[in-house]
Order: sequence, then C-alpha cells, then structure tokens
Amino acid sequence: MTQLFNTKISLVAQALTITILSAPVMAKDILDKLTVADGYNVSLFADDVENARELAISDTGIVYVGSIRAGNVYALIDKDNDGVADEKIVIASGLTMPSGVAYKDGNLYVSEVERIIRFKNIDKNLNTPQYDVVFDKFPSDTHHGWKVLGFSPTGELIIPVGVPCNVCAENERYGRIFSLDLKTKKLTTIAQGVRNSVGFDFHPKTNTFWFSDNGRDMMGDDIPPCEINKVSYQGEHFGFPYVHAGTILDPEFGKGKNTKDYTAPALSLGAHVAPLGIHFYRGQQFPKAYQEQLFVAEHGSWNRSKKAGYKVAVATIEDGEIIKYSPFITGFMQNEETFGRPVAFAELADGSLLISDDFAGAIYRVTKNK
Repeated sequence: MTQLFNTKISLVAQALTITILSAPVMAKDILDKLTVADGYNVSLFADDVENARELAISDTGIVYVGSIRAGNVYALIDKDNDGVADEKIVIASGLTMPSGVAYKDGNLYVSEVERIIRFKNIDKNLNTPQYDVVFDKFPSDTHHGWKVLGFSPTGELIIPVGVPCNVCAENERYGRIFSLDLKTKKLTTIAQGVRNSVGFDFHPKTNTFWFSDNGRDMMGDDIPPCEINKVSYQGEHFGFPYVHAGTILDPEFGKGKNTKDYTAPALSLGAHVAPLGIHFYRGQQFPKAYQEQLFVAEHGSWNRSKKAGYKVAVATIEDGEIIKYSPFITGFMQNEETFGRPVAFAELADGSLLISDDFAGAIYRVTKNK
C-alpha cells in the first residue's frame, strides 16, 4: 500500500495564498520588448511565479505550474475569468526539481528527480494538499534530472529521462523517453538515443508522438543542432551519443558508427537554442493556419559566444512533415541581453495560449485580436 504523505508545505494555509495585485516592473517591461505575430496580443496571465516551468490546466481552469530551482508547485486561479490570475497558492515547496506537472481525472501528477508524486482531487484540496508516491525508481542524478510529464492518448504517463552528463556512454536507465502504466508500474521505452528532452506532445489527430531534444555541448558554436523529432515505432533510436542530428558523428562515441542506423530529426534547429516545450495547438481562437501546428519554445543558449534561441516559433506540418518553421514571438533577448526565456505551453478553455518563462517568473497569455 502506498504511504500517504502530508506535504507539510505550511502550517497555515492562509500563508500560502497570495493576492496578485500588480505586475512587477520587470515583467511589464518584458511585454514592451516582445514582438508577436501580426494579429496577436501578449499579456501577463501571472507574474511572481518563481522559476515557472511546465504548465497543466485542470477541468475547472486552475493553472498548475512546476519549477526547478524554486522547488515549488503553484496553483494560479483566475476567479473572474478575465485572463489574469487573481490568486496564487503554493501547494508544494521544498521538492527536488518539481519541473513536470500533469493533470488527469482530478489528480495532479508532479515529477521530482527520483519519483512521481500525485495530489488527489487537487482542485478541492488546494489549502490542505496531500500527496502519495506513485513511482520512485528513477535515477537520483540531478544533471538533466528534472522531468516533464504528460499523458498519452491511451492513459500512460510519459516521462523523459535525460542523460547525467554532456555526453557519455549509453545506459538503459538514461537518454530515453518512457511510458509508465500507472496500474502495473511497468516502464516501456518509447524512444532511445535521446540526450535531454524537455518537451513532447501527441498530434491531436494522428496521435503521433513528437519531442524536442537538446544537442550536446563542447563541439563549438554551430554544431550540433538541437532537434525536433517524430517517433515512428516503439523504441526508435535517435542517435545519442553516437550520432547527432542524423548526420554528425560524435568525436568521442561515433567511431565505427553509421549515421544510417539512427533516425534523423524531423527538424534540425540551431545549435544550443535549447528547444523545451512543444505543443500542438488544439483550440479554435487561432485561425486554421495555426490549428494542429506545433508551437516550440526555444529557451535560448547559455553556452554560445553569441546568444541564440530565445523565441517562440511555429513548425508548420503537412502530411507528417515539417514544411516551415517561423518565429511567433521574439524579443526575449536583445543585443545579447536576456529579458525572458520561454519554457512551456498550455491552452485555456477559450483557446488562448499560455507560455511560461522561468527567467522572468511569468506566465504570458497570447490571444487573437478581434
């Protein structure tokens, strides 16, 4: 029987509840710097959300947010449905890199480095949160140890596990994307040869699984590319650590390997742009050109002589192939100065798009102009 834990986040629930009165100057200034595609508007859904990472939205519209450095999980509530959060509740703190959040059947699932925990019936227990441990057999390495979460169309929990290094020998516990059967606790490898995926989604019609992957470092400014990948069969190998971006043999591990033995990316991005969250738009507010197309958050480089990434882009897909990759929001970095770093996406019921920013501690809301 799974042991039930009281989160003991705070002795006083009232201390967890913070009224959001106004946006700090930095967050407001960022909005002025952002350029969004013609016909769209970017506003602040919430600010002062320290190290905001993955997003999940409940059936009642509460927005849950994970973090890494902050160790917190937040609930953001828009009481009057005006597109701005009125209340922030810290439902968990002191966790180990709780980056990933996923909501299903009333329950909130949160990833830590070694385990997945679950807050049952979370919307009704925001001020008295309790969790149980649903799986605790992941590696304890913190290097690339944070994990994003999401559910497959058939109900399995999807969990990428990054490698504990820049580049290192293949190991069946790392460098893979797993599915977890919550009833049997069985892990199945969906994809392997994956350095560090921090975003994935299933195509809303075909159910094809797509994921982002961050390329290795220490090969220079311009190689290897970061990747957007598409899985064609269970256990497909995408090359790491032997081959990068389908064509580049690794200088340490590529000797004797054939690039044709591994799957090339659906799209090679710039080196070090760090694609994190990816999201197929499912709403109706945006026009047909964006429906069922793939939004990509380029978190931005930290290890390049001239910064790259720092934008939100859209990959246009036809017949399962990416035919165009276009910027959607830019301005998070200007003249080598960083103002924000986009991370992950979620959709509100009205079809507006939320985007987290772990640098600014903000959640943006994108709407179509009327």
